[in-house]
Amino acid sequence: MLNGKNILIGITGGIAAYKICELIRLFKKQNANVKVICTPNAMNFVTKTTLQSLSQNEVYVDQFAIEDFKPEHISLADEADIFVIAPISANTIGKIANGICDNLLTSVACAFQKPVIIAPAMNSGMWNSNAVQGNLKKLDNEGYHILAPEDGFLACGTTGRGRLCDIGKIFDKTVEILAQSKTLLGQKIVVTAGGTIEEIDAVRYMSNYSSGKMGICLADRAYELGADVVLITTVRVEKPYEIIGVKSAEEMKQVVESEFANADCIIMAAAVADYRAKTISDKKLKKTEENEITIKFVKNPDILKGLCDMKTKAKGKTPLIIGFCAESEDLLKNAEKKIAQKGCDFLIANDISRKDIGFASNYNEVTVFRSDGGMKKLEKATKKEIAKQIFEEIYG
Repeated sequence: MLNGKNILIGITGGIAAYKICELIRLFKKQNANVKVICTPNAMNFVTKTTLQSLSQNEVYVDQFAIEDFKPEHISLADEADIFVIAPISANTIGKIANGICDNLLTSVACAFQKPVIIAPAMNSGMWNSNAVQGNLKKLDNEGYHILAPEDGFLACGTTGRGRLCDIGKIFDKTVEILAQSKTLLGQKIVVTAGGTIEEIDAVRYMSNYSSGKMGICLADRAYELGADVVLITTVRVEKPYEIIGVKSAEEMKQVVESEFANADCIIMAAAVADYRAKTISDKKLKKTEENEITIKFVKNPDILKGLCDMKTKAKGKTPLIIGFCAESEDLLKNAEKKIAQKGCDFLIANDISRKDIGFASNYNEVTVFRSDGGMKKLEKATKKEIAKQIFEEIYG
């Protein structure tokens, strides 16, 4: 299963470090090429000789022990297909999440642009701390694959959540990621995300509750599948693919339409404001003695409809157009009407009346409508999983 794959393993200081010997053995049994990086503290729990014997490769520890004049943190990152850090301590989680590169392992993690699996192991109090959970959230948002620790008896003598997950889970997750077919290799996928910001005056604006999470998950999934991804977003985010930041619906329209000719698929996951202020004051509007204020709004361009019209008029190859709609009532009826009006290839309908999915949530439940009249409901799951299923529907 792993024949010819280059797997980089990172080991940090923790009693569970000894368990990684078995993981290396499993990888080698599947004909993978395994290299190991250890933090200096990891050497207190497992020996370099043992790891070298199992991996049949040099074990790297010192950041500046450079041979052949190659910066190791760059060469190791370039060679590997995946980076598995297990066990990863609270200390190293914090360093990677905040861009601290004070040893070889954290430097490689910072430079690594391919899939990264982390399997934490620590005291349950540390695991439950706001600091650790906040850092894990950062890494999750950046696309790290996190295998949570399990409940059990811990080295500190207590029982709780914190022990390294089963080695088999780490092995299976590695195989799963490396086995993913790059089905979108050579395809350019454009995704929009976030709620547009429509200015009113120098300090005020109108927007909506969209967090951009669904669009970002779709862009992440397209990237995992090998696509050349462009994310057009109102939300600040750092990703290994191209990011174009915008604010208003007008800005988003201009950027999306400029990408139309070279795109293979455009996914309009952003929540675009229907209206904007007719006149934007370059100064702050002052409060008056009046109890009311009147601001005139005008319609924003319908970006999705405009793209569909461009597709109808274009000659030759045109991109797939996927729209999103947020409904608080009559979801199916309104979505069926909307896909007919817009003319897109697919329409993804969200029910925003529910508090357990949608805006700001990490979960979603959607219905995928096709232009040929077909539809499929995707049951509640994480937005990452929903993004995966949406691509299966589009390209399956």
